[in-house]
Amino acid sequence: MSESHSEKIQVWLVEDNEVFRRNVQRVINSLEGMTCEGSFDSAEATFKALQTNPAPDVILLDVQLPGVDGIAALTEFREAIPETRVIILTVFDDADKIFRAVCAGASGYVLKASGTDKIGEAIRQVMGGGAPMTPEVAKKVLDAFANSDLLPGEKGDYGLTAREQEILRLLAEGLLKKEIADALSISVNTVSTHLRRVYDKLHVNTNTGAVAKALREGII
Repeated sequence: MSESHSEKIQVWLVEDNEVFRRNVQRVINSLEGMTCEGSFDSAEATFKALQTNPAPDVILLDVQLPGVDGIAALTEFREAIPETRVIILTVFDDADKIFRAVCAGASGYVLKASGTDKIGEAIRQVMGGGAPMTPEVAKKVLDAFANSDLLPGEKGDYGLTAREQEILRLLAEGLLKKEIADALSISVNTVSTHLRRVYDKLHVNTNTGAVAKALREGII
């Protein structure tokens, strides 16, 4: 039996380069278990579509857009459709842009130079609770957090338990929820419960936001 439309991962793409946008949309639609029906050349067009269409599961979002840029749009997406995962898809590997995107709640950050074959993998990772980043981007993130100018003077105290900190450390290493559960010999549901408590304590709503804040404030 073929997979129904409703069971597929619904992906929207926000990209102003028409050729690249069409290529990415074609690749996503060729992958099993996902579809990309929403394709937009600006954040404004995407916000307009959200007024009359259900929110997608994942948005692939370019940084450099006409009008509202990707990072500003990301903040608005997080407020308007908090359940939607947003993956930054861009040519930029600038540490400051990556840092701002992660702190704004990006679920992942993938460079266009990585190739379209990496995009489907990134989508599956965020849907599984992961935070996909190419090795180059991951290094930039760590370098950004290591920059003393970006760090507060004192370590934050958010009352995280030893288990919650342990799960955060494993998240920072790139493990998915199931891999964390296996590593700690607990259930995936237990991992999810711990993460919800971490979100509440850190006042964030994504895995990457939690890891970003934990690294920034020296919690892990």
